[in-house]
Amino acid sequence: MPKIRVGVIGAGSWAVASHLPNLAKDKDVEFIGVSRKGAEMLEKIKGDFNFQVASENYQDVLDAGIDLCVIGSPTGLHHEHAMAALKSGAHVLCEKPVTIEPSEAWEIDETAKSLNRHLVIAFGWNYLPMLQRAKELVLERGIGELEQMSITMSSQCRELLSNTGAYPDSSPESVPEQSTWTDPRVSGGGYGQAQLSHALGMGLWLTDSRIASGFAMMSAPMAAPVELHDAITYKFDNGAIGVVSGGSAHVKAHRDAHALEVRAIGSKGQLLVDIERAAVWLYDGKENVEVSLGEKDGQYNCDGPIDAILKAAKGEEFINQSPGHLGARTVEALDIAYRSAASGKLEHRQN
Repeated sequence: MPKIRVGVIGAGSWAVASHLPNLAKDKDVEFIGVSRKGAEMLEKIKGDFNFQVASENYQDVLDAGIDLCVIGSPTGLHHEHAMAALKSGAHVLCEKPVTIEPSEAWEIDETAKSLNRHLVIAFGWNYLPMLQRAKELVLERGIGELEQMSITMSSQCRELLSNTGAYPDSSPESVPEQSTWTDPRVSGGGYGQAQLSHALGMGLWLTDSRIASGFAMMSAPMAAPVELHDAITYKFDNGAIGVVSGGSAHVKAHRDAHALEVRAIGSKGQLLVDIERAAVWLYDGKENVEVSLGEKDGQYNCDGPIDAILKAAKGEEFINQSPGHLGARTVEALDIAYRSAASGKLEHRQN
């Protein structure tokens, strides 16, 4: 079969550390064009991955003709870049959060569908075998109608979000620009955008739910430019309620970069997914099912979304565990939270 022509718009720290190496593992991939700010780093990436075109103008990547586009630019630019890539004819892998504004996330999703292009959001946890099994249990056995869901997450990103250091174990080449994470005009916010987007992408996917309203409090100790901690209460479309908490932990605060637990209680059962302790458990009203897992089975990687978008570009069958509409629902939830923290009031989804 012909090579899959790949372009990258926004070859930032995570794209260089994860997406590009994962793409390079596939013998059918041909690296066509890459775009990012900074001529020196741009030329290095071009040489390291043998890109044919390297430009600070992303349109040059699209003009080169690509089948698949990775959008790794800052969140505030995702809408412009993803829309352009889809309209050029490419399938798109978009980093999370999809956008800052919910309407823009839905527009990307709708455009992908109208153009018959695949859109995969980089929610890597959704593709881990332990999460796949959790989703299978929910579909096969169920917990009934969702009544309550709690999500608790902490990540070792205190230094990153307070501009006092980098992400744990970052190499010099993979240290992101501060504005990517700590300029609200670019990032949309702090811990909520950077990490709770992952947690919401997992919880809303596992329960196939959508948030209608919420009330949030956020705090920014250390004079951080964005919030480090979040406490949010939500109400779902079906009337269920939930709580989401997120905290910027210190480097080396826990055994992995993230601690994340999702617990959903339904009308007939309950689901637990614990990333840090590698646990999946479901009670379906009749029996308990506990999945046998290894200690490191919950550790994050983003291999799955890359595999999915490559299959899309090759015309192979695949299950999209992180579709555009899921990305848009997480953006809705975050938008509610940030508006509520600013207003001090309960805020509703803006349809």
